[in-house]
Amino acid sequence: MMKFGRATALKIGAAVGLSVLLHGPAAFADEQETFKSLDLFSKVFEQVRENYVEEVSEEQLIEAAIQGMLRSLDPHSSYLPAKDYDAMRTDTRGEFGGLGIEVTMENGFVKVVTPIDDTPAYRAGLKAGDYITHLDGESVQGMSLDEAVEKMRGGVGEDIVLGIARKGAEPFEVTVTRDKIKIRSVRYRVEGGNVGYIRISRFNEQTQPGLDKAIRRLNEKAEDGIVGYVLDLRNNPGGLLDQAISVSDTFLERGLVVSTRGRDNANAQDFRARPGDATDGLPLVVLINGGSASASEIVAGALQDHGRAIIVGEPSFGKGSVQTIFPLPQFNAGLKLTTQRYYTPSGRSIQAKGIVPDIMVQQAKLEKVESRFRHEADLRNALTNDQSGGADTAPADEGADTTTNGAGDEEPAIDNSTDLAQQDYQLSRAVDLVRAISLYRGMSDQ
Repeated sequence: MMKFGRATALKIGAAVGLSVLLHGPAAFADEQETFKSLDLFSKVFEQVRENYVEEVSEEQLIEAAIQGMLRSLDPHSSYLPAKDYDAMRTDTRGEFGGLGIEVTMENGFVKVVTPIDDTPAYRAGLKAGDYITHLDGESVQGMSLDEAVEKMRGGVGEDIVLGIARKGAEPFEVTVTRDKIKIRSVRYRVEGGNVGYIRISRFNEQTQPGLDKAIRRLNEKAEDGIVGYVLDLRNNPGGLLDQAISVSDTFLERGLVVSTRGRDNANAQDFRARPGDATDGLPLVVLINGGSASASEIVAGALQDHGRAIIVGEPSFGKGSVQTIFPLPQFNAGLKLTTQRYYTPSGRSIQAKGIVPDIMVQQAKLEKVESRFRHEADLRNALTNDQSGGADTAPADEGADTTTNGAGDEEPAIDNSTDLAQQDYQLSRAVDLVRAISLYRGMSDQ
């Protein structure tokens, strides 16, 4: 917690200004302007503290000033007070409390980047692209992103009413019950008997171990062997850079994964894959959409640039910046600051552009429809087939088990009891593509 005595608060501008004068690398004229600006801040600070209609603590004013400074830079830089700093560290470990929703601020409203799988927000039906306009009836306009996030946090079992604006729908409210969020970042299943489906919901410390296990278990579960993989990064908001690099490395034989560059080119870094592809070069399709951001885009961009995977779906979110956490131990707090941009192996920056899929596939709902065609057998007095024994008109076994996710697995990848590709158009197209590539390679090898 930051504590400022009255005398200290009055001297902040002068003290920092003097430090700039003595040690700053800028020209003397610039130092004078800095001193004037800091002196202005000190005077405004004192006027607000003394004359504002309600009493405001010095700590509140200082923290608000810091947040305002950082928010003016970009949407991802922020000051992390003790509570938020602890929550951030917990998040990267893969367990935290709240609604299970990744958000950003856009046009004064809280925008949903993605609801995290199997969380209260996900179960309540929130979607990527939704705008949260009200929290328990209070408008979010005028709130900072951190303030809105703080209001969405609370005790396990407590409800919060979210006002939602969704494109193509009337504004509505949804009640979400807070819960302890445990993130299982990797899920997997055998799709259609021989295609390995791997979903990564975010990149935390558990992601690479989960991916290694998924590849191993999928190969064990497929009776006739895996012919290829679908890597689902849809609605994945990102996470740890080192995990994104590691996941990319899993599928790459060699080469550059990502490079990062900041203001000082001397601090530029290149991250490369180690020799060895854990999937032996089997066909790979990566699914992305508008909820795929940051670390997800690093993986998709690396695999796309190397020609290792075909990217299918919709353009990604377009977050091409890297945030560094600077601990402030004397205040038990932290500073999240955008320090670098990242670039794909070909040198592309995806900032505000996103990764464009190789094959654009919009999400759609698959439904069975009755055929509009009539057949010979439908015609009145149609001749019968003299070779038919009647077996060809027998109905299919309605009790047949279509489950392919290994229900006996102690860690089922997906809880659905039916084949996901029957319900998910993008996934269906990805699975078809994997099989087509595998078939083509098999024919080419003959």
